[in-house]
Parts: sequence; C-alpha cells; structure tokens
Amino acid sequence: MTWLVTGGIGYVGAHVARAMAEAGEDVVVLDDVSSGLPERLPPGVPLVRGSVADRGLLDRTIAGHGVTGVVHLAAKKQVGESVEHPLTYYRENLHGLTVLLEAVVAAGVRRFLFSSSAAVYGMPDVDLVTEDTPCVPMSPYGETKLAGEWLVRAAGRAHGLSTACLRYFNVAGAARPELADVGVFNVIPMFFDALTRGEAPRIFGDDYPTPDGTCVRDYIHVADLAEAHLAVARHLAERPAGGDLTVNVGSGEGVSVRELADLVVETTGIREPAPVVVPRRPGDPARVVASAERIGGELGWRPRHGVREMVASAWEGWRLRHADGLRRDAAALPE
Repeated sequence: MTWLVTGGIGYVGAHVARAMAEAGEDVVVLDDVSSGLPERLPPGVPLVRGSVADRGLLDRTIAGHGVTGVVHLAAKKQVGESVEHPLTYYRENLHGLTVLLEAVVAAGVRRFLFSSSAAVYGMPDVDLVTEDTPCVPMSPYGETKLAGEWLVRAAGRAHGLSTACLRYFNVAGAARPELADVGVFNVIPMFFDALTRGEAPRIFGDDYPTPDGTCVRDYIHVADLAEAHLAVARHLAERPAGGDLTVNVGSGEGVSVRELADLVVETTGIREPAPVVVPRRPGDPARVVASAERIGGELGWRPRHGVREMVASAWEGWRLRHADGLRRDAAALPE
C-alpha cells in the first residue's frame, strides 16, 4: 500500500510518517507548511505542499502516487485559539476533511485513519476514560474532532471504507531531538520556556480532589503514538474494506502536574525559580486518564516509554532549538 499522510511534517505527523517509512510502508506527505518543518521528513519521502481543501491537488496527488490509504493528521489544534476563532477551526478541520473524503471516495481509496483527540470527551467524571465514555467536548476544537469522527464513520458506511479514529491523550517527548515539538502550547514545553527565561513555571491550581491537589493527566510518548498509528494502519490494510475502529491511545497511568513539574526541574537541573501555584484555569478537569485496553486487546499495542523518557527527550529537543536563549546554568548541563 501507499499511504498519504496529511500534516506529515508537524510534530505528531512527522513522527508518524517517519515510523511508517522506517517500517517499510510507502509514504507520501501532504502539508501546507504553515507550522511544520520539511526537514523533519526522512530522505525518500515525497512532500506535496498544499492544503487538504485543494481538491485538484488531492486528485493529482492520489493518482500520481498511487495512494491506497490515508492517515489524516492535518488540522488546527489549539483549544484556546479555537474558542477565539471557531469559524476558522470549523472551516479548516471539517471543510478540509470533507474535501479530502470526497477525493478519497472518488479515487476508490478504501482505507482511512483519522487522528482524533481526547478533547472529544470534555470533562469526564470517571477514573478511567474508555471509548464508551460519553463525548461532551468543551471547545470548538473538540467539537470539530468529534464531528470529524462522525463524518469519517458515515463516509465509511456509505462508501465501503475501512475507517479508524484514534483518540490520543497528552502527547510529549521526541523520538529524536530534531523532531521535538517547537511550540509552547503544552505543559512540558511551557515549563521549559519559563525556566530557560528565568521565570517560575506556573501550576494552575492545587486544590483539586487528587493526591497532591494538582490536575492528573495521561501522557503518551509521541514515538509510542506513532507506533499506534502504524499498528492501526496495518490493521486497516489487512482486513476487507468496511467496518470502523475507535480507540484511545494513552498510557493508562496518571501523572499530576506537580509530579511533572518536579521531574522537569530534576531533568533540566534548573531549580530556581521554583514552580508557583496560580489560580485554576476555567474548565480544567481534575483527572483525565485513558483506558487503553481496547487497542491493546485488538492490536497488541502497548506504550514502551515512561514519563521520565518523555521529559528527557523533550528537553534534548528544546535545547537543540533554543540553544541561544538558554540560561547559563541550563546551557552548561552535560550532554
């Protein structure tokens, strides 16, 4: 098979494209290069520059590269930004997906993997989030991911596609330093950013009903997430056309923000200024931890990396990208 990976030079997408290519899959990447980095791609993987909303480009790409399956990761993904710009998020995430599915159906492609998000669940009041936990998204971003799942499944039923939706939790780490996340939107790079600028990392609230009072989250190493995409793609390729699969991708273990902050300090060696507690952010649930039993039972996938590896590999990537801005005590750390 030849897989079209949309958004394949982004943080997650580049890990997925590289994992699939290194496993022997034929891969072509389509990306609008608005936030991704072309140099993340391994040699031999073609990059088509453009949008999934460009039907003509999709038709030419699918035909020209003999695409037989799609892994769709291209999307806008910042929760706060989606609240401020919901029209942009619905246009980019749902209109683009619609055009892509139209091209897929017209070309006779029969395998479609949709990269979804744990944001579809909203604020679940459960110890472990299963795939059957009610979906009540709390942001336009989460809404577009849930609606995207509906659209993918509906297209699959109507047109005989084999489809899968991966709901992944908090992604962290890097398989290689050059593939690390370059944004400052998630908690680990936010901690790094504060420490290397000489500011105290912020912990939003310490009065939650959790063991240390801070929020508890499920962190998944991006390399493990890439392997999950590969496992699901191969599952789709091996079975007859038709049917759908929806799975969580997480570690199944909760880590508190306080524990994570302590690990960041330990990893970076930057102990001052110490993390400070500030008021809660509206809408932050106390605990969100995945049950990953379904993907483990059906596909045999298990995460291989722990949170310590996530922080250490993310820090290597941060140092690579921010060498000029590191404080002296951070820059002097041994390699």
